[in-house]
Amino acid sequence: MSGTGRATGGVTPGGEGRFDGYDVLGQQRHWDDATTKVVTARLRPSKKLEFFGEKEARTAGALFDDILGQHCEPKVPVLEMVDSRLAIGETDGWRYDDMPEDRTAWRETLAHLDADARESFGRDFSECTAEQRGSLVEGVREAEKWHGLPAGHVWSLWSRYACAAFYAHPWAWNEIGFGGPAYPRGYKVTRPGWHEPWEVGERDAKDPVPWAGKVETARRGHAARFGFASPSGEPEGKPGGEG
Repeated sequence: MSGTGRATGGVTPGGEGRFDGYDVLGQQRHWDDATTKVVTARLRPSKKLEFFGEKEARTAGALFDDILGQHCEPKVPVLEMVDSRLAIGETDGWRYDDMPEDRTAWRETLAHLDADARESFGRDFSECTAEQRGSLVEGVREAEKWHGLPAGHVWSLWSRYACAAFYAHPWAWNEIGFGGPAYPRGYKVTRPGWHEPWEVGERDAKDPVPWAGKVETARRGHAARFGFASPSGEPEGKPGGEG
């Protein structure tokens, strides 16, 4: 996550945010009992893992922290939330036909990640430095095949589960200013830039990453992956991320 300043109000991941004074949990009185039970249960997931083994948990925990940039407390308990899903077989309801079933895919890919870490750095993934872990994960993200699996689909598996857990948590809602389920009250303001009475405006609405930078990053990524030409007419890369 990008540093956006220390947040005040509700708890946010890493204590950072841009919606000072905002706490989505302050709206619980407007939720029905079922909604309140579902949302507040995410604040206290079981610390006893039922799906991941001890070593898998260390690897998955480090992977989730790196994907989400969670390196400071408080952290959204993504590991525990994903573990509870996998323990009861709660998947997305679909999978790529060239990937194993999600539970099997998680076990296999975590084992492969540890194997790569030991081969490259002589230690398990969770014991590597942040820079070493980053190079391993980026290698998967940019590859076409990884241990016989389509690398893009492996990255999809990891990032889908990580992001689904993270953004289901009230602390992440506080960070992004999301108003929560607002059920059964609902929302009434539909005009862009306006807020519900309980919502809070951003401290600084400026995008922390300039659009020009985003465009340039995307352009270079496509050039490297597909061999597009640079403005000078010279190829910037080769298919498959080479060059």
